Amino acid sequence: MEVLFENILNITPGQIVMWVIGGLLIWLAIKKEMEPTLLLPMGFGAILVNLPLSGAVDQVAGSGVEQGAIDTLFRAGIANELFPLLLFIGIGAMIDFGPLLSNPKMLLFGAAAQFGIFFTLSVASLFGFELHDAASIAIIGAADGPTSIFVANYFESNYVGAIIVAAYSYMALVPIVQPPVIRLITTQKERRIKMPYNPLSISKTTKILFPILITVIAGLIAPKSVSLIGFLMFGNLIRECGVLGMLSETAQKVLANLITLLLGLTIATKMQAEYFLQPATLLIMGLGLVAFIFDTVGGVLFAKLLNLFCKKKVNPMVGAAGISAFPMSARVIHKMGLKEDPQNFLLMHAAGANVAGQIASVIAGGLIISLIAK
Repeated sequence: MEVLFENILNITPGQIVMWVIGGLLIWLAIKKEMEPTLLLPMGFGAILVNLPLSGAVDQVAGSGVEQGAIDTLFRAGIANELFPLLLFIGIGAMIDFGPLLSNPKMLLFGAAAQFGIFFTLSVASLFGFELHDAASIAIIGAADGPTSIFVANYFESNYVGAIIVAAYSYMALVPIVQPPVIRLITTQKERRIKMPYNPLSISKTTKILFPILITVIAGLIAPKSVSLIGFLMFGNLIRECGVLGMLSETAQKVLANLITLLLGLTIATKMQAEYFLQPATLLIMGLGLVAFIFDTVGGVLFAKLLNLFCKKKVNPMVGAAGISAFPMSARVIHKMGLKEDPQNFLLMHAAGANVAGQIASVIAGGLIISLIAK
């Protein structure tokens, strides 16, 4: 009996706190349905790795190290960026670039809504973070979990766990974070601006050439983004080519969901109490929120700037959909438009800006990597 229960004495207060955090993530996934495919395994993983002497993570035993399953998964799937890249194939297969191709100027909103990344990079540096860590923290503003993982891991940041948790948490909280920020910087008259949607007929050839051209252009502008943008666009090419229907469906459903589940569990290795429960973690969560807020502000203010010169006015809320949280942000903007005016349908415009944000966030991640020496 002593052997069976002796491990109870190894429980630390920090581990108990992480059990509570894990339970909170599970509750948000089940009760609030916030990114359940990610938050549920992340929450369960947080409990798993914070059990005393957990066999799920590496443990020093005598003169050697007993390898744990989650640490092994981390080395096999995240340390080499494999999981984020595979996930991008699934995400690319989900995206319909039709609304963007019908209104290419939405690409501008995708670019403008990355302002929070570069703003937060400066702020994080002022708070004393090393430049590599500041860059990794700033990329939370990409509102793109795989890109956050890729950049933080590339720079070998000391705060990978906190950065990834912040990135995915704020993605899940888009419906809570964005609306008050948008209402604060827009007038009711601006929120009621109607934008007729007159989609162009996009040929199959155009839809096939688009992911190829974007990959080439992005690779020339930000070479470090080639693997990110390449896997994303490859997934979209599978969708649009018309000859790989079953493979496209598998990428969208089976591959994306399976990799997301593995990501959630694997990320938990960086949520061990001794690494996660630090004052810097709270600061990173705060800076991540700043990045999201200023992404939203950047997109909205850019739309308002365009309205000074354009005859056809743009609803500034559409600019806020330029973040990469697809399709959550587009849905949020659509619902806000309907709330202001039941006849105001902004979904397709917001979707165009939203998929533009997906491209822009990946390019922004590549630029960050290119501009800051490892």
